Amino acid sequence: MAFTPAVLDLQEERGASGIYDRHRRHAEELESDEIALITGRNSFYLATVSEEGWPYVQHRGGETGFVKVLGPTSIGWIERSGNRQYLGTGNITANGRVSMIFVDYATRTRLKMFGEATLHTDPSDDLVAALDGESVRNDGAITVEVTATAWNCPKYITPRHDDADVRAAIEHLQNRIAALETENATLRGS
Repeated sequence: MAFTPAVLDLQEERGASGIYDRHRRHAEELESDEIALITGRNSFYLATVSEEGWPYVQHRGGETGFVKVLGPTSIGWIERSGNRQYLGTGNITANGRVSMIFVDYATRTRLKMFGEATLHTDPSDDLVAALDGESVRNDGAITVEVTATAWNCPKYITPRHDDADVRAAIEHLQNRIAALETENATLRGS
């Protein structure tokens, strides 16, 4: 879908044709590594298209795993109340085509995804339950029928780590420092 004739022509002209063939595929079913990346994120980027054809990209965030896999090629999330501009959600009501990028900065892994989105302004109780959204103040829900996925090159992804990752990584060091300080105090007291 992204590899249009103009893109393919430019790839051919610049000697890059065929390089990315193994990284892209039509999603007949989400694969386990794709599911793990999607459900292991606390944010992603969502691109929509306005009625005038202008792209709009925005960040979506929540607790880790807020994007749920609903079926073999279906994902969804609760739309949290934000700044109430409704740019992305408004675009979805006019044109459901979306593109998403899920990034794990710590492992420099990025998954691009294309699909058809639906805004559920008054989601059913079953959909809210499937999205674990009962306790979330929401502005509806979005579901996406995933059409294609593509793993992307990690070359320019700067590694970043969440606070929880950093705390977990240094916890044993803090414990060791505390143990050494206790041992040192004991030795000085002897």
